[in-house]
Amino acid sequence: MSDLGHVLVLAGGLSYEREVSLRSGRRVSEVLRAAGIDVEARDTDASLVPSILADPPDAVFVTLHGGAGEDGAIRSVLELLNVPYVGADPDACRVAFDKPTAKAVVRSVGLRTPASITLPKETFHDLGATAVLGRIVDQLGLPLFVKPARGGSALGASIVRTAEELPAAMVGCFAYGDTALIERYVEGIEVAVSVVDLGEGPVALPAVEIVPDEGVYDYAARYTAGHTEFFAPARLSPAAAAACAETAVTAHTALGLRDISRTDLIVDATDTPHFLEVNVAPGMTETSLLPMAAEAAGQDLGDLCRALLQNAASRPRPNLSAL
Repeated sequence: MSDLGHVLVLAGGLSYEREVSLRSGRRVSEVLRAAGIDVEARDTDASLVPSILADPPDAVFVTLHGGAGEDGAIRSVLELLNVPYVGADPDACRVAFDKPTAKAVVRSVGLRTPASITLPKETFHDLGATAVLGRIVDQLGLPLFVKPARGGSALGASIVRTAEELPAAMVGCFAYGDTALIERYVEGIEVAVSVVDLGEGPVALPAVEIVPDEGVYDYAARYTAGHTEFFAPARLSPAAAAACAETAVTAHTALGLRDISRTDLIVDATDTPHFLEVNVAPGMTETSLLPMAAEAAGQDLGDLCRALLQNAASRPRPNLSAL
């Protein structure tokens, strides 16, 4: 049994990733209960704050994806309530959640990341789509990868292999966000590297290689069993595996993250990893990558989640009145 009293698992929310978040929350709740933890699972609604004030949990495990779950908003509220939680603080979340900003930070510490252009919908409209998109193709070349600058689960993301495909990709992207990130597409092996810090510094778990049946790791490939083949650990050379681990830990540190993160990478033909994005609330579903990485490392997911909660509960609380 754990020395934690009861913990709160937050899942759901109102983002496009609500269903994935609910699945993550159920999985975390199940493994924590199996590890001897008294777990309460809650959505984020008007009853949350009064509930926490009436019966403060020892710690909170945030499994909210997208929106308030990863942009720092819910974590700011938890700090106002003086409740410890697993994961990065609000300031770090705001930087990491915005993909162009995160790319700029990791580039400043020497990591490779695909050349890109960030384009708000207003600019796309006001300056004329045809002229702007033509210059993007001229500058970045083809193929391209288009995705919302904020958000996850590959919603609104697509590969563009011809110039004629770019307008539709932009429209699909803007359906999920007001700003598009258009990157030069890097051919290679797609991997995800989870980082865990239990108080002794960030450590990379084994990289997980992602091989979607249809060639694109989209929403269906991510969350439908059997649509993607995974290899944990990834089928990389020792040098490439070490480079991926170093890249993920460097990104985690440079972005000021804590406890857990997951960095998505492409490893090119020269065994060089390219940073794509980082997740501050990694998925915890049956098809998610952090649980696979933990299993590959020989770690029980329930024990890992319990240790993360214990670490959070023992962390000094921020004194907001002194700021």
